Amino acid sequence: MSLPPCPSCKSEYVYQDQENLVCPECAFEWNPEEQAQEDAIEVKDANGALLAEGDKVTVIKDLKIKGSSQVIKIGTKALVRRVFDKKDHELDCRVDGVGEMMVTARFVKKA
Repeated sequence: MSLPPCPSCKSEYVYQDQENLVCPECAFEWNPEEQAQEDAIEVKDANGALLAEGDKVTVIKDLKIKGSSQVIKIGTKALVRRVFDKKDHELDCRVDGVGEMMVTARFVKKA
């Protein structure tokens, strides 16, 4: 069974002590189940609803596509494939009539 590296010092020499994991180099202790919950990415749409992978969203304003003369019209539906923790484009979507694109969460609403 391989254990994850230490989140504090990135050491690979981690051992398990009951429910917690312990790093012998920096003495950091953590519960891997709680750590997974803290690492969850929260991305909200224009209305403040949390978005997750597999959600269907609708574009709320016309969006120009960089490097193209094409426009994604208001009301276009998309399927969220992945959610990222980036500042500019948080959603990897499959947009109807356009294909795969990265979209900013504030320009969509949950359908």
